[in-house]
Amino acid sequence: MVQSFPSQPAHTPATLRPVTHNNILSAFRELGVPANLVKGLEGLGISTPTEVQERSIPYLIKNGGDFVAQAQTGTGKTAAFGLPLLTKVDHKKPHIQGLVVAPTRELAKQIAKQLFRFTKFSDKIFIETLTGGEPMDRQIVNLKRPTHIIVATPGRLLDLINKKALTLETVKHLVLDEADEMLSMGFKKQLLTIFGLTRKRRSTWLFSATFPDSIQTLIKGSMHGQPEILKVDKAHVVNRDIDHRYAVCAKDEKNEFLSEFLADREEERGLIFVRTKAGAVALGRQLLKLNFPVDVIQGDLSQRERDKVMRGFKNERTRILIATDVAARGIDVEGLTFVIHYQLPEQIEYYTHRSGRTARAGKKGTSIALIDPRERKKITKFEQELGVTFTQIQ
Repeated sequence: MVQSFPSQPAHTPATLRPVTHNNILSAFRELGVPANLVKGLEGLGISTPTEVQERSIPYLIKNGGDFVAQAQTGTGKTAAFGLPLLTKVDHKKPHIQGLVVAPTRELAKQIAKQLFRFTKFSDKIFIETLTGGEPMDRQIVNLKRPTHIIVATPGRLLDLINKKALTLETVKHLVLDEADEMLSMGFKKQLLTIFGLTRKRRSTWLFSATFPDSIQTLIKGSMHGQPEILKVDKAHVVNRDIDHRYAVCAKDEKNEFLSEFLADREEERGLIFVRTKAGAVALGRQLLKLNFPVDVIQGDLSQRERDKVMRGFKNERTRILIATDVAARGIDVEGLTFVIHYQLPEQIEYYTHRSGRTARAGKKGTSIALIDPRERKKITKFEQELGVTFTQIQ
């Protein structure tokens, strides 16, 4: 039974040791990653393993038992569970062996895309993505082909199971990504059903940015015995390639700051975070009046409207996306150079979630918080808890 989350794993595998060099071949091989997958990483420009990868991959490849890890956006969690999962799949057996469950369509697609990229130089492993917003008939047809790994959102997965389009009886390894988000979105019942349909699984790997009581309850009721637990200190969850800055602005000065900043970076792309749906819409209107190529993603959009916004952003027709924390779940777009916190989030975990949208794949990025004078103490608290230094913009 899980009662606490220590800062270090319950036990450290013998192969788990710090990587202090940039030689990708030896670094990832030392973690136990096969040469064919390492070659795929090299082709993607993925260099030194992240903290989460260093401490997850050796255990999952060597032991592969139940595992719980803290992992936030931008910490390399897809490779942390994806590389071990790929090593567990027998490509000669054409049935479903691995299942990855994610909270949103965007995240599920991104995970499947990354897994496919990792296997560029490996034996063919077939991966199928099952999410809402896509024709179910087409997914049913696709599932008749050999399939080794399913990446799915909970609702669509269970809909297809109810239609007898697939069974989870052969699943050996179950991965829950962003488990806390799935619970906060009301997927507890669906997750428990998925646990019940994968009773023959050998392992459950749960990745979560936070560890609320609901996560601990899920672990106690659904995992076998005592899982291996990895809780990364907050000082290690922030991407080190991010430059953290802040500007002290009165409420009516924030838009002036934004217009100057965006005008200076007219070739760059980024995200602006606000707390509320109404605030996101209002800010979007104001920036559009200034002729900035922006769009807004917030919780009231239909799936079709959300898809349209995301297509425009990914295809670079839109340079700047304004988002709320809830609506931004699962967004993973390459090439973003900055994140702006129009308003600071209430929880420190959301700051790391937001900031992690930039500085991906070894690139540099900037995270800028716009604060009023009363919020200086929050910046100090973030510095202390995250182990980062904020530079003030004059």
